[in-house]
Amino acid sequence: MVRAVSDTHGEILAAAARQFTVTGYRGTSLQDIAREVGCSKATVLYHFANKEALLAELMAPAIEVLRSLDEQLTGLTGAAAQEVAAQGFVDLAVRFRQEIAVLRGEFPELLCQPAFAHIQEISDRLRDALAGHSDRPGARIAALVLLAGISEACGEFADITDDELRLALLTLVRRAVEPVDALPPQQPTTEDKDS
Repeated sequence: MVRAVSDTHGEILAAAARQFTVTGYRGTSLQDIAREVGCSKATVLYHFANKEALLAELMAPAIEVLRSLDEQLTGLTGAAAQEVAAQGFVDLAVRFRQEIAVLRGEFPELLCQPAFAHIQEISDRLRDALAGHSDRPGARIAALVLLAGISEACGEFADITDDELRLALLTLVRRAVEPVDALPPQQPTTEDKDS
């Protein structure tokens, strides 16, 4: 029995996701994906121009949600930005756990690909929003650590339900990030006093 073209396309995407999760993006060849699907490498190339195109389509829904979150954050400051960033990123990370697992350990390298070049800018804006657009080192560091940790936790804890994971992550974020609006003004440093 011959498979429908759309069925084959979907099977290739699913096989790629599994292979990328197990052996990493770099460690997976198009031949590995074809073998799992039970088709030829030429069939994979009929559906996807290359491995990068396959990854781009696999990640497209998550990237679209990330872009939407970026738009929601436009114009927000302080605690409002922190809350929208926290809730939005946790929801995205939990919803797209499998896609995040694919990127584990390879995210910096993948950002160099043209299909993902804009993601770094969005990630920087998300980090800034989670920090409440504060220039305080503690707020900026906490935001970066939280974003990385959320991604890692979503890839690591496949045995935890989405609802449990979402609740645990939001609780953690709310404990770790003090609302910027509640922070006292930053005290001048010794350098500031000397100038």
